[in-house]
Amino acid sequence: MAKVSVVIPNYNGEKYLEDCLTALKEQSMNDFELIIVDNGSKDKSTGIVRECFPEAKLIRLDKNFGFSRAVNDGIRAAEAPYIILLNNDTRVEKDFIRELYDTICGDDRIFSVSARMLQMNDPALIDSAGDMYCCLGWAYARGKDKPSAMYDKRADIFSACAGAAIYRKSVFNVIGYFDEMHFAYLEDVDIGYRARINGYRNVYEPRAVVYHAGSGMSGSRYNAFKISLSSQNNVYVPYKNMPLLQLVINIPFLLAGFIVKTVFFIRKGEGGTYLRGLMKGISMCARGHKYPYSNRNLGNYVKIQLELWRNAVLRFLP
Repeated sequence: MAKVSVVIPNYNGEKYLEDCLTALKEQSMNDFELIIVDNGSKDKSTGIVRECFPEAKLIRLDKNFGFSRAVNDGIRAAEAPYIILLNNDTRVEKDFIRELYDTICGDDRIFSVSARMLQMNDPALIDSAGDMYCCLGWAYARGKDKPSAMYDKRADIFSACAGAAIYRKSVFNVIGYFDEMHFAYLEDVDIGYRARINGYRNVYEPRAVVYHAGSGMSGSRYNAFKISLSSQNNVYVPYKNMPLLQLVINIPFLLAGFIVKTVFFIRKGEGGTYLRGLMKGISMCARGHKYPYSNRNLGNYVKIQLELWRNAVLRFLP
């Protein structure tokens, strides 16, 4: 059995997929299986998989079910005890798999390890050094647009960026899989949040390096598709993961965060898109489910709350 299963969700990734797969074939640690989950692509990407990596498992879905459904299907099909999720618009360095594997094996309480994601068009800058989440309801990429050299040390983070991260498969049986109500965006924050509630760690490993095109499938950083999905998920994530008392404590901060973002997107001409997303988020709360509270996790909730406040302060520091 392979030590690692690499799961790549794909939707019309013809432009990037060949470079992504070629880099995987050059890994210093080759004891891994590759699983491609195709979300009903209409381009030639599945043909590229067969040509570049014929030994890969190819799971073909009949339409685009979104990121969470795709990776869940891949995780369930995986045979290894550790799962790497990797975006199709990436190119990894040769020790990428080995560094993630060695780090997660170093502590049984680590649920996920996030790679050092560099911007493909400017590798001197960070794309993500792990995900952060704060009491304002904002999730943000740690180190975004900052020099890579500033993020050369391993660190605990709120959650791993699922665009390039390794996960301990056994923990999914404890906390659940990716929530398929998240078509895309914040699904990695949600699952990292659940892991933290249960006392697991999420870690950033700078030696695992990957280059990321960024918004390769959806377009620019602030496109309507991303704004709509992110805003509704920004409502659903705290509702789902915070017990009632914690939710009440954070409501003033969440409202302030939503107001600031509303003004921000009005200035960008997308205020209506953002507000409609918030309304959809409220609807998601009505249809979704809250993560069950347990007294045994009380200490973890307190630690998380202190981190939510700290991360709000860090968000505004240069």
